[in-house]
Amino acid sequence: MNHYETVFILTPVLSDSQVEEAVKKFEDFLKSKDAEIVHQENWGLRKLAYQIQLKRNGFYHLVEFKADGSIVGELELLFKRDERVLRFLTVKLDKHGIEWAEKRREKLKASSNK
Repeated sequence: MNHYETVFILTPVLSDSQVEEAVKKFEDFLKSKDAEIVHQENWGLRKLAYQIQLKRNGFYHLVEFKADGSIVGELELLFKRDERVLRFLTVKLDKHGIEWAEKRREKLKASSNK
């Protein structure tokens, strides 16, 4: 199983419940394909670096998961077919990327406990 990290941006016109519904859809897809979701982060509404479909903001969400390589293509096809998704990026993490992600999670955990 490979270790992946996906960041996707949802359109800013969605309500909080619609954002949760969209994230749940992608979560359920990964779980149905026997992927192990390691970590998730909701980065919230952020300004885009440039306009996408005449929108200046978007809801960012990160999902870190372990899965077979064939799942990535299916997940990205699901992103492309969903009109709520403005952009997405999936990367395969090497050992250094995995270490960095673990350190980031520990740092987030420590800052949330303060």
